[in-house]
Amino acid sequence: MKKSTIIKIVFFKVVLIAAVVLLVYLLFPEKSYGADASTGNAANTAKLYKDNCAECHNEHRLGGMGPALLPENLKRLRKKAAIDVIKNGRAATQMPAFKEKLNDEQVQSLVDFVYTPLKETPVWGMDEIRASHIIHNKESDLPNKPVFEVDDLLNMFLVVELGDHHVTLLDGDKLEPIHRFKSRFALHGGPKYSPDGRFVYFASRDGWISKYDIYNLKLVAEVRAGINTRNQAVSADGRYVMIANYLPHTLVLLDAKDLQPIKLYDVKDGKGKTSRVSAVYTAPPRDSFVAALKDIPELWEISYEDDPPIGFDGWVHDYNPDSGENVKPEPFPVRRITVDDYLDDFFFDQEYVSLIGASREGKGQVVDMDLGRVIVPDLELPGMPHLGSGITFEYKGRTVLATPNLKKGDVSVIDMETWKTIKQIETLGPGFFMRSHKNTNYAWVDVFFGPNKDAMHVIDKRTLEIVRTLRPAPGKTAAHVEFTRDGKYALLSIWDVDGAVIVYDAETLEEIKRLPMNKPSGKYNVFNKTRYLEGTSH
Repeated sequence: MKKSTIIKIVFFKVVLIAAVVLLVYLLFPEKSYGADASTGNAANTAKLYKDNCAECHNEHRLGGMGPALLPENLKRLRKKAAIDVIKNGRAATQMPAFKEKLNDEQVQSLVDFVYTPLKETPVWGMDEIRASHIIHNKESDLPNKPVFEVDDLLNMFLVVELGDHHVTLLDGDKLEPIHRFKSRFALHGGPKYSPDGRFVYFASRDGWISKYDIYNLKLVAEVRAGINTRNQAVSADGRYVMIANYLPHTLVLLDAKDLQPIKLYDVKDGKGKTSRVSAVYTAPPRDSFVAALKDIPELWEISYEDDPPIGFDGWVHDYNPDSGENVKPEPFPVRRITVDDYLDDFFFDQEYVSLIGASREGKGQVVDMDLGRVIVPDLELPGMPHLGSGITFEYKGRTVLATPNLKKGDVSVIDMETWKTIKQIETLGPGFFMRSHKNTNYAWVDVFFGPNKDAMHVIDKRTLEIVRTLRPAPGKTAAHVEFTRDGKYALLSIWDVDGAVIVYDAETLEEIKRLPMNKPSGKYNVFNKTRYLEGTSH
């Protein structure tokens, strides 16, 4: 072959390869290689996140309606499981499935993205909390008398309307709205009242805590206690508010009077491993807050007594005054209780001695708070119980616990003496909220997830049988029942922007009236919540 011919062939091949490479670059720029291409891939993933995730999880992954998506908050979720969550959604949450919208490569890129640490980890400590503090109206300037008239100040409700971030104050006797006011974005965890019912405290998912004067219909104070907040609790004496955070991994104690921060707890174990806080509740007879941890198998009990008992935060071998061990604890000490597994949710008996907890995986356990240890390591709670919505009542002379299951269509009923399951009540699908009242024979449980989300079951507590299934708004989610102070009426939510609060006669189960609302997520009766009655969440 002539040399000139060889040169021509080589030249033709080089031109052909260059043309193919150029064509690929023009048609598929995201597949090209090099520094510029990496930047392009990152930009594409960032846009994928913004278009599909940012609305719920915040544009910076710091959490909003959904949790923060950062490596330190995803310790218990492996990447393989995260892929499944994005594709198929997650049970017991509002996380939708994206398998019809995103391909495998896009899902993988999102998983890699959310497991990548931020260039700068956000800090939200005492300095930032103090700097965020706002006084809207001094409590001392506000009269201790309502600016409206109702028959019973303790029979009022607050209705949280998520559709447009408002709250409606409702007269529980006339069953009519009194006032409607704007709230912070995405309230979560339920509002908590002061013991006299005059003040209410709200927690938003982005960390803002608000104190509102119901009597004067005015904001008193606000403070941002975290970046991504789980819930809050108010002490039984009304002096303190405790905030549980997902981000940062902290508990924050506030003065209930004006929301000034008192103390910040870095939530970590003895080896320095940090944890999100699953939830915090007050335990009135114990004069303490109790918090469950999401990433460490521990319970924390924090005393708010003026003089916490000696030995509350550690062992005392010799109580003799001369022993040197008889040391008075610091204010607000922490008592750590080791448990057998993570606690994603928990519930107390009426005496606040037994704590019933469970993980997302469905492992249940009972902790004796007096003894400070697990007494039942294998409580039968299939299907991921929603213990925060559990209730207790008397059945054939015994106290029982009933809880819906978030992954399974049934209600678990458990004898609280033997800790054995009495019955699994089959329902039309997984439920989220269960409610009752000591003056009614019925317990109401929703079917929050799945095709039967418009159904509400009514269970007879005397027989543990479903006696009625209501469908008040076909096709729309029916959820979260709350009772009037006397238990005469049951109020049910239709979770829709064109929703309503529907009032039922709690004995005849007949509809009384409908009050139009904008996605009313929850209703909270002042008396029931401040008296910690059986049948309601605490």
